[in-house]
Amino acid sequence: MAEQTLNIPQLLVFIVVTVLAVRWYFSKPAGAGTRPAAATRATPRISQAQIDQISQMFPQVERRSIAWELSRNGGNVTAVTEKILSGRALETPPVSFQIPTPRTNTPSRTATPVAKAEQPDLITRYNLASKISKAPESASEEQSKSKAWSQDRNERQSNLQKRREEMILAARRKLEEKEKAKAKA
Repeated sequence: MAEQTLNIPQLLVFIVVTVLAVRWYFSKPAGAGTRPAAATRATPRISQAQIDQISQMFPQVERRSIAWELSRNGGNVTAVTEKILSGRALETPPVSFQIPTPRTNTPSRTATPVAKAEQPDLITRYNLASKISKAPESASEEQSKSKAWSQDRNERQSNLQKRREEMILAARRKLEEKEKAKAKA
């Protein structure tokens, strides 16, 4: 009679099956009264800034649904954005779910929205008030003179600055004409 021996492939299969069985045994809940491992993890901290970011991109989606989806995937804004863009609907949050409110006792960048100082209009920003009354014909004459690209850096910069000013003033003139047309109608 021939003796049976264990060869290397059989030994490797036995070790793999044993490891998987042990992992499966220790990953199950211990009893009916305990919560699953996913529920015992701390909920991820999602900020109002994350919710605002997605809400600004997709105003048709409820903020509560965005907050729920962020809390489900660990605060990953990219994953929520991809889910919305792919056309999959976000799950409706349970009734007990509340959007996390920012803490008021600790100062943080996301908790207290900082009011942005209003930007001045372009006329004020680029000091073009003196050039508003200038005739549009003279602006087109200056533009035709400086169309060539110069080798001098300072001259290029001044030409580009003049072009920017002319564009701003032309846009202002068009807007004023539209407003006059609306006032007449």
